[in-house]
Amino acid sequence: GTPIRIALPGGRRLPGRALQTTPFQVATELGAGLAEVALVARVNGTLQDLDRPLEGDADLELLDFSTPEGREAFWRSSACVLGAVAEQIFGATLCSSQATEDGFFCDVHMGSRTVQSAELPVLEEACATFARARHRFERLEATRQQLAELLKHNSFQLQQLEEVTSPTATVYRCGPLLQLCRGPLLRHTGLIGALRVLTSSAALWGGAGGQSLQRVAAVAFPSAQELEQWQRAQEEAAQRDHRRIGKDQELFFFHKFSPGSCFFLPRGAHVYNTLVEFIRSEYRARGFSEVVTPNLFSPQLWELSGHWQHYSPHIFSVPATPETLSLKPMNCPAHCLMFAHRPRSWRELPLRLADFGVLHRNEPPGTLTGLTRVRRFQQDDAHIFCTLEQVSVPL
Repeated sequence: GTPIRIALPGGRRLPGRALQTTPFQVATELGAGLAEVALVARVNGTLQDLDRPLEGDADLELLDFSTPEGREAFWRSSACVLGAVAEQIFGATLCSSQATEDGFFCDVHMGSRTVQSAELPVLEEACATFARARHRFERLEATRQQLAELLKHNSFQLQQLEEVTSPTATVYRCGPLLQLCRGPLLRHTGLIGALRVLTSSAALWGGAGGQSLQRVAAVAFPSAQELEQWQRAQEEAAQRDHRRIGKDQELFFFHKFSPGSCFFLPRGAHVYNTLVEFIRSEYRARGFSEVVTPNLFSPQLWELSGHWQHYSPHIFSVPATPETLSLKPMNCPAHCLMFAHRPRSWRELPLRLADFGVLHRNEPPGTLTGLTRVRRFQQDDAHIFCTLEQVSVPL
């Protein structure tokens, strides 16, 4: 391979060979146990697997579990393990998996069968056995046609493949599992030192009207000690859990008939309204004007703003003859309409608009967590319309 230069954080440089030297080899050469803790690499600003060869001169950064990118790759890899084991134990079909801010989940199709809580320990032990086997995560980049042939046994992943717009895409093989995944992933499953299966719940493929799925949520760590620390932190947090406090003090509650939407009881409504009035006073002190905007909009607005292309699965849509309307998930486009509804003078700028309108977002069922992740909410939301010269002015 052609000689290349590898620049490391701190200014150190190492020689390498194009298409031969890998980030893992660099980690091994650096020593100090770096090869044991490094999970993925950032190469010229792009994340990639440790075993993927460098293609040319590179700015290289090795990322471990303490970094957000390292944790995401770790949990994305752990989700592959959970999906592979679910297919083996339950005869399920892995539909999709996702790393979240505090773990990961897999959506699997099992027909009419569900994952019972009593089965979670068995699933967890099987995941540990699978991880100890040190299955490698093997990356394959192929054309959409080639991937369609590889994934023909999984109609759910074929649907995801249809959404790929690039000429090629990547899949990863891990043991018997083949999954459409952008990566990066770990080198092998043996790096997953401890995995805890947390919950199972119902989910729908593609939202309302889709096929019934089972969502299994879990968390994993490089070592059993880190899992134990996490467990202790969870137990301590449970004592301060706002959901428990809300129930004990009769502030609010949630109900299965309106998932992800909070019922504020009289005491909770008093706290809520007090916070709103405080925010209103701060808005007035800073020159903001409060406005009220509609809840239902044509999807054309979200297409025009660019939200639809990236956010449509999270937008609630309802039939309203002769068209379909959508519940607003954010206020920004509505405020733009308000600004543009008549000609404006420069004397009006900066124009500060505030809005307490109700927003709705179709958050996945497995991510709903008390008041921290809901489907119906109001937020401290405001926008400032100004000239470029006014951007430097305290707004």
